[in-house]
Amino acid sequence: MLNLAHYFPITDPTLIFFVVLCIILLAPIVMSRLRIPHIIGMVLAGVAVGQYGLNILERDSSFELFGKVGLLYIMFLAGLEMNLTDIMKRKGKFLIFGFLTFFIPFVTAFFVGTGLLGYSELGSMLFACILASNTLIAYPIVCKYGLQKHKAVALSVGSSMIALTLSLLVLAAIVGANGGEHGITFWMLFLFKVVVFCAVMSILVPRLTRWFFRNYADSVMLYIYTMSVLFFSAAVSQMCGLEGIFGAFLAGLILNRFIPSVSPLMNRLEFIGNALFIPYFLIGVGMLIDITVLFRGFDTLWVVFCMVFFATLTKAVTAYSSCLVFRYSWLSGHMMFGLTEAHAAGGIAMTMVGMRMQLPDGTYVVDANMLNGVVMMILFTCIISSVVVEYSAQGILLREKMQPEEPDDKMMDDEQMLLPLQHADDADHLVQLAILMRNKRLGRGLIGINVVYDDVNSRRNKNAGSRILEHAEETAASADVRMVTQSRLSTNISNGIKHAFREYEASEIIMGLHRKTSPGDTFWGAYTQGLISEISRQIMVCRIEKPLNTIRRIQVAVPSRVEYEPGFYRWVEHLARLAGNLGCRIVFHARKGTNELISQYIQNRHPEVRAEYEELLHWKELTTMARNVKPDHLLVVITARSGTVSYKSAFEHLPQELTDSFPQGSMIILYPDQYGQPQDAMTFTAPQVQDKESAYATVLNFLMKFRK
Repeated sequence: MLNLAHYFPITDPTLIFFVVLCIILLAPIVMSRLRIPHIIGMVLAGVAVGQYGLNILERDSSFELFGKVGLLYIMFLAGLEMNLTDIMKRKGKFLIFGFLTFFIPFVTAFFVGTGLLGYSELGSMLFACILASNTLIAYPIVCKYGLQKHKAVALSVGSSMIALTLSLLVLAAIVGANGGEHGITFWMLFLFKVVVFCAVMSILVPRLTRWFFRNYADSVMLYIYTMSVLFFSAAVSQMCGLEGIFGAFLAGLILNRFIPSVSPLMNRLEFIGNALFIPYFLIGVGMLIDITVLFRGFDTLWVVFCMVFFATLTKAVTAYSSCLVFRYSWLSGHMMFGLTEAHAAGGIAMTMVGMRMQLPDGTYVVDANMLNGVVMMILFTCIISSVVVEYSAQGILLREKMQPEEPDDKMMDDEQMLLPLQHADDADHLVQLAILMRNKRLGRGLIGINVVYDDVNSRRNKNAGSRILEHAEETAASADVRMVTQSRLSTNISNGIKHAFREYEASEIIMGLHRKTSPGDTFWGAYTQGLISEISRQIMVCRIEKPLNTIRRIQVAVPSRVEYEPGFYRWVEHLARLAGNLGCRIVFHARKGTNELISQYIQNRHPEVRAEYEELLHWKELTTMARNVKPDHLLVVITARSGTVSYKSAFEHLPQELTDSFPQGSMIILYPDQYGQPQDAMTFTAPQVQDKESAYATVLNFLMKFRK
């Protein structure tokens, strides 16, 4: 009879990797049907295939390597996904709630560990760190109901970062103290190393990152650089006596500003981490768990009960007491409790650190009972968190009359961005700009079009245009954004774009500024003015010189009476999204009344955006303002079409003014939605009135030949 036990555990690296991939594939499917968080599913799968389960896999060196990488990856992504802008704007309440949500569970857990569970002082401190931190496991539920900007949600997100940071600092102190050093000298040296390490990383890494991102755009190089910063920070953190996960978390906070949440790089980081490194780590953790200890006595059951009970109690006390202090509704208190209740990745990471720490008597700080208790606590707290957040989100929508869609969103539900891509140098920047401005809630893709003249060179030009579109489509796909592309022939580029605009029922155009190829070229080129005059929807003409994620400030010049245009809130919304995703400041230069309307809109819709407002008394001040724009700033000029409400004669000199005062640097010239010639007035039989060159340019080019 075939003895299957002879073939287990599997030791062949290829088969081990195959089994791990099958677990990563199937565990989420099974766990989603059981309504159990996927993170628990990975751990339980590791229990099943490990030596204490069915003994299918042997925990070889690959689990050590990938587990270490996954551990650092978890903490890195935690820092990378923090909304630092929103935290700084509400730092008072954040500090209060963040300190309470750390201090109350920490103190309670320490005394529970020493008194009820019989842990050592180091073990109790580690237990306190685990209970004091939390993971926003239920945040996707908040996103589903459109409550990301609710005050209770924002407060919970900020406090989670504070609690996690304090827990990691205490954990680093525990690791140092476990090395045998004590006394005032140790603590002074420890604090000095923490301050120096954080200061050096905060000063050097942003400057190096900004330089690297400006000079290199290859997706592989950007990913490798980011990983290098992660592991360098973790390694230096260990050299300083701190734990590596603290360095990984700090690296995420530092690079937070340079990696927008909707960027292709962020998509790659999350994809590779969630697809391989983090699941590998969680499966490896499960393989360490001896599930049989749950049936050997009441010790582990007692540990599980104490962990779940006091983790839930302390987080509830913190949330509801803060709710009373801030005079929030009980539903907000439920939301704060639900979001801060779950313990997941951070708890496992800290537990794994404790498993490597030995006490003077030779035992480890974290024993089997504590490891199993932490895993069970994670399971129960994640379930409680999900149920409470679901209930409170529904209650907030019903009782406080908060709709997941703002009324102003209905005005922009037609969002469909058309990108005319005529030059390879502009394609990447235009696609990335559209991704940063698009409404993720609508989930719509982009439209890329390349129009070439129908002449003797049409085949060659069309092939070149197809390559541009393919590259643009790859850029969009790397950010998980769909893109429809089309290459078309036309006797006139302007009409070709207009026809595509009508075919796709687009809401706006994002295009590149004309690049001069001869002395007779105009500022706008051959077809831009035709689009502006015949399409009354929003058009952005862009010149992007630097990578968008290195932009430090957006300077917006706003003319008077622009608030009376129908597209006023559309461009404010898009610029607010851009500033929010880039994490940079945005400064509006406008009349006092206009600034008040913009300020009110941003505070209501995008409170996390760091917006500033300066008064622009007269449009003549534009040239002075443009000269003061720095190379790492983005200049946005809001202008208008002739005959519209906000149009002024000074706009006729805009090309020359920008050429003189802002010849280089990143710039967007924006024409908002305006009342003008209706879209239906343009037909496919419209006369072809736009020429490739003006008559003056033809004569000038002819004369220039004789000068050579």
